[in-house]
Amino acid sequence: MIRATLAGIGVAVATAPLGCFVVWRRMAYFGDATAHAAVLGVALSLVLQISIFAGVLAVALLMALTVTFLAGRGYTMDTLLGVLAHSALAFGLVAVSFLSGVRIDLMAYLLGDILAVSRGDLMVIWSGAALVAALIGWRWSPLLTATLNRELAHASGFDPRREQLVLTLSLAITVAVAIKVVGILLIAAMLIIPAAAARNLSRTPETMAFIAALIGGLSAVAGLRAAYILDTPAGPSIVCFAAILFAGFSLTGWHSQRSP
Repeated sequence: MIRATLAGIGVAVATAPLGCFVVWRRMAYFGDATAHAAVLGVALSLVLQISIFAGVLAVALLMALTVTFLAGRGYTMDTLLGVLAHSALAFGLVAVSFLSGVRIDLMAYLLGDILAVSRGDLMVIWSGAALVAALIGWRWSPLLTATLNRELAHASGFDPRREQLVLTLSLAITVAVAIKVVGILLIAAMLIIPAAAARNLSRTPETMAFIAALIGGLSAVAGLRAAYILDTPAGPSIVCFAAILFAGFSLTGWHSQRSP
């Protein structure tokens, strides 16, 4: 339970600042599509006998870079995401079915298996979380400027496409880190729900990122406790608690002047 709690908090640290930019830029489907592509990464990792983290990171990054490159070339963003996400998911599931002599708990990757996190997994999760936090912190001002206004970013000497690449890289790392904890189907939820809940409580972008991290960490701790008491799946329980917090803040009227 201690390792699971630390893993959940680590994922919250990774998803909180990134989730804020996902909400501000209306990239929710982008995160979901990248997560779906992770199934193909799992299959390739098993075929090539490499680390699951490395395989998922490679495929998630390739997926995100492909969407970024093809956007604006005759296809709308949502069309590209739909085609690539579901294609990668289908190819991944088919590839898994061809693996012989390998037993794989697909539900563990789809819904997460936080209680099976090892010390090695914990090191990977916190290393990934630290890297994402460092990337976002390093490019915070340019990312925020490019999010608010692309022309303003150009005038300030920032390249919006480079900032998009930073977000893409951070998203791929987050997907690879979070797959063990909340699973492929729930990664987007941990990106979006804490950030959306924090938006009602914050006046500045920095405050929103901090509150999102608190909500994500609290959801991890409370969700694990509820799963232990009620004997429910841990990953979905974490997301359910985050959703309850979001609903509570929204329905009770807890809101300030919103950040971007």
